[in-house]
Amino acid sequence: MLQDLEIRHLAALQAVAEEGSFGRAATRLGFTQSAVSQQIAALERAVGAPVFDRPGGPRRVELTPTGVLVLGHAEAILGRIRTAGEDLARLRAGSAGYVTVGTFQSVSVRILPAVVKAMRAERPDVEIGLYETDEQLELIDRLVAGSLDLTFMVQDVEDRRLHITDLFLDPFVAITATADTPQSTGPMSAEELRHLPLIGEQTSSCQLLIDKGLAAIGVEPRYVFRSGDNAALQAMVRSGLGAAVMPLLAVDTDDPEVVVRPIEPAIPPRPVGIASVAGRTLAPATERFVEVAVEVSEPYRTMSSRVATRR
Repeated sequence: MLQDLEIRHLAALQAVAEEGSFGRAATRLGFTQSAVSQQIAALERAVGAPVFDRPGGPRRVELTPTGVLVLGHAEAILGRIRTAGEDLARLRAGSAGYVTVGTFQSVSVRILPAVVKAMRAERPDVEIGLYETDEQLELIDRLVAGSLDLTFMVQDVEDRRLHITDLFLDPFVAITATADTPQSTGPMSAEELRHLPLIGEQTSSCQLLIDKGLAAIGVEPRYVFRSGDNAALQAMVRSGLGAAVMPLLAVDTDDPEVVVRPIEPAIPPRPVGIASVAGRTLAPATERFVEVAVEVSEPYRTMSSRVATRR
């Protein structure tokens, strides 16, 4: 009949054993003495044997062999419950937990370090796990399957399974080698792009957006080099092999050997967001990660307008 045991029975056992009397145990627990006696009686029925010898008078009650055995298990169970309570309190406060986040290359370089730094400073006991791939469908699949709590993504798909928090619009720009670019540069026209060899990504969701955007402005790209690494693309541009069309977030704008130019007519910017599964309850630490991502993204929210007005 151990299934009839309740936590209050174990707490009563522990209190009586430590206090040595039913009366003092009742005072400690905030119950009446008769209530404690009833709880011990229910415990004894459940285990099928007495757990205390009751000598009567002022002498302390003593544990029976059964009582010693049951108390050992009771202390372990009550200890786990206390630990669970502490863990739940930290979880509710968002000061503990584990957050797994999907990311892609440009976000990993520009956005994620600041988010992780802020989270560690604010909530050092929260563990953060990261998974990076430029294959957006893989990130979405992992998110829906539950192996990720959140994922950064480009909102170029409609998926009712997802709840997406907008972060910023990331404009597409052209980059050319400084040595090959006139000092006075304005936007790069579609006409210029038609006649330039291009450096491009390997097939990816971002490259598909670029090719779709170029086709919309009448440019059939002629790629002379492809890479899955943003730094390699920029290095090839720097060497003079060709120009590249890239999202601004992926460009090292401090590189003095390349010129960053808006495109005219513009390719629609890619909307960057952070997604969770629609209807799935997030832990407080995970919710805070989203809030920090929004805060860190604030400087990028004006990028489209800055690029569009650059001459």
